[in-house]
Amino acid sequence: MPQQELDPPARGFGLPIADWLRGYQAGWLRADVLAGLIAAAVVIPKAFAYATIAGLPVQVGIYTALVPMVVYALLGSSRPLSVSTTTTLAILTGAALAEVSAGEGTANLAAACATLTLLTGVLLVLGGLFRLGFVADFISEPVLVGFKAGIGIVIVLDQVPKLMGIHFDKGSFLHNLLAIVQNIPEVSMPTLAVGAITVVGLIALEHFIPRAPAPLIAVAGGIAAMKFLGLDRHGVSMVGAVPTGLPGISLPDLRMVETLWPAALGIALMSFTETIAAGRAFARSGDPPPQPNRELVATGLANAAGALLSAMPAGGGTTQTAVNSLAGARTQLSALVTAAGSLLTALLLAPLIGLMPHATLAAVVIVYSVGLIKPVEFRDIARVRRTEFVWALVAAAGVVLLGTLQGIVVAIIVSLVALAWQMSDPPVQVLGRKPGTNVMRPRSDEHPGDETFPGLLVVRPEGRIFFANAHQVGRKVQALIDAAKPKVVVLDMGGVFDIEYTALKMLIDAEQRLRDKGVELWLSRLNPAVLDMVQRSPLGATLGRERMLLNTEQAIARYQGASSLVRVDRNGLADEQGD
Repeated sequence: MPQQELDPPARGFGLPIADWLRGYQAGWLRADVLAGLIAAAVVIPKAFAYATIAGLPVQVGIYTALVPMVVYALLGSSRPLSVSTTTTLAILTGAALAEVSAGEGTANLAAACATLTLLTGVLLVLGGLFRLGFVADFISEPVLVGFKAGIGIVIVLDQVPKLMGIHFDKGSFLHNLLAIVQNIPEVSMPTLAVGAITVVGLIALEHFIPRAPAPLIAVAGGIAAMKFLGLDRHGVSMVGAVPTGLPGISLPDLRMVETLWPAALGIALMSFTETIAAGRAFARSGDPPPQPNRELVATGLANAAGALLSAMPAGGGTTQTAVNSLAGARTQLSALVTAAGSLLTALLLAPLIGLMPHATLAAVVIVYSVGLIKPVEFRDIARVRRTEFVWALVAAAGVVLLGTLQGIVVAIIVSLVALAWQMSDPPVQVLGRKPGTNVMRPRSDEHPGDETFPGLLVVRPEGRIFFANAHQVGRKVQALIDAAKPKVVVLDMGGVFDIEYTALKMLIDAEQRLRDKGVELWLSRLNPAVLDMVQRSPLGATLGRERMLLNTEQAIARYQGASSLVRVDRNGLADEQGD
């Protein structure tokens, strides 16, 4: 049964926590606690970095790793999924907030963030209630690869000035690139040294000690260096004061809804896409698979709750989910342990966070954002099909040159155009028979000995034939007929699962034109639905049972004057009748 049929509302919106608590095993407790602590060591430092990417105070990252994490653990269907925020969501959030909060102060920024996060949550919940989980499949993998690569490039360039200790007014990608080059003489060498050491340390830890909490070690090292080496006296800037305690209530500003809802829609789409992808990728054998519509509701409510408690838009992170899963997480209890680590950080460790160098944060962001740029995936796409490689490049260029929010639009448009292009040009193949068998296969240079029959042309279209591609299919078939000049054309319809009225009308007209030229049209291998549609049209009466055959082998036998033929009745059943 398709997964969508199992999703809410068919099963209701009961708390999934009841399902895993009911079957919880004592042996899982140690694994869940350990996995949650290890994930916290990765999530918390990254949360600071993500808040920085979004242009928000660093404590917002901690709140995002706290509130949405808890809500999703109670409502979500994926057991290993770790929900806070991601690189992609952070940069989309920053781009959206920059449009409404420039020069308006911290209060306005907080209200804009709350509004954006609440809108994201509402859109996700509505998507779940209206069963729109299938939307996750509307962005093709090549386009998603390109989109993420573009995001990675933009993030890295955005963080380079902090790594170098230079300052300039931000603008477009090309403006920022040129400004970095022009400001190279102004680079702060102590700041660059801190950033470079952090980058090298992170890479070394990831390579030689992959199980170590590299981001946590890097952040701790940066804080220790700032405190004991007095880096601030050498021009190395730090985060500054971070409030201690629980997040305060953040109220959205409804006046911003009209401005922010397009950005919220894009963020909701990416949040859901990343959430369902991470949930599917790390589901254990035997665990219930993530249910798309339930995931929409769970992440939506997680965002809505987070909006009221100073969090930024959230979703399932692939990296942190991978860490959580590989560390042995068995249930959502591990996410609750990670959230407890975030709470402890907010209550006790905030003063230390304020000592963190900006260059350290920038280094963490750069190292983990570079992971979004995967040349190997581009190479693999190009090796399989060049056209989809171009789509990936277009999606990446859309993000880099037009901006992240516009890049989402480009990614969706490219995906839809790609889908329309594929559907508008279905393959049409000439078939031959493998010698000594009844196997029909496309003619090719690899099989020059396949049998053909003078005066008979066997053609197989594939896919759904409808108004958008019927003309193209007709042109291809007509070109084959003009080249072969057959007496009989057999359309093998085994690969056609549906034929729309416009296409059927064109087939009726084509049969008439062929008949006027003394060429007969036969149909074979009609599936029941297509057969029923043909028989209820004038074409059914024109062809009769004699020219609608059970399979292509029977069509060949009839053409060759065999003693019997198989005809298809209205129900798709075969009966034999002598010539």
